[in-house]
Amino acid sequence: MRTIVEIHNVGRFDLWSWSEGEGPPLLYLHGFERHPGDAPFLRRLAGSHAVLAPEQPGFGTSTGFEHIHDLLDLVLVYRTVVQNWGVGPVDVIGHSLGAMFAAELAALCPDLVRRLVLVDPFGVWLDDDPSLDPFGPADQVVAALWHGPVPDAPPTNFVADPDDPHAAMLFGTRNLAVATKFLWPLPERGLRRRLPYVAAETLVVNGASDGLVPVAYAAEITRLVPNARLCVVADAGHYPMIEQPDTFDEAVESFLATPATIEGPVR
Repeated sequence: MRTIVEIHNVGRFDLWSWSEGEGPPLLYLHGFERHPGDAPFLRRLAGSHAVLAPEQPGFGTSTGFEHIHDLLDLVLVYRTVVQNWGVGPVDVIGHSLGAMFAAELAALCPDLVRRLVLVDPFGVWLDDDPSLDPFGPADQVVAALWHGPVPDAPPTNFVADPDDPHAAMLFGTRNLAVATKFLWPLPERGLRRRLPYVAAETLVVNGASDGLVPVAYAAEITRLVPNARLCVVADAGHYPMIEQPDTFDEAVESFLATPATIEGPVR
């Protein structure tokens, strides 16, 4: 499906979106490499949620990146997506770069986000524990993404023609070029200052073996968000929802199903 966002005096965003399921509304924002398409973990989430997973402007077949000048512009596009959905506050899950966007959305638009899940999130920088450059040598980056052997096929992604390897290569190159706007030279765009404004109860999930976003980064984000808890998934790298699906599903689903509390921070 296509999600059309028209913003007066800004422009048109034509976003390829995956949508499925019934139940509480859930917005999923994908990572820096690709949209996962109909990945098994999204289909599982759709078993108990109405999932909307838009492809970021500039990725794949989604358009409108020429209207994105900074991080705030993109967050405002996602704000419009949620407002146009018209289902009230939604749960938001962001992975990797998408977790940075999800956190920004929760900080700037607290009325739109009910619960927040940040999976292996970019967004902060630790001078004492510098993370790997996601645009460095491909073999090093790929090895850092996984706890176990690198799978023969990467996480599924949407391309115009899945049978055309050139289309996949073109999309991959373009996706990474778009991601550099938010991650290069450092994935630090001021989110650290805004995380204390996140009002939604938050679950931060990180693979214990993630060599791209180490657990220390997830712990720092957990410390900065007022009402957050950290879940470290053993035997998983940057994709805990793929390497340890049962553990990931149990952590996320139990968090989203738990009645809201009004107590202080959960650690």
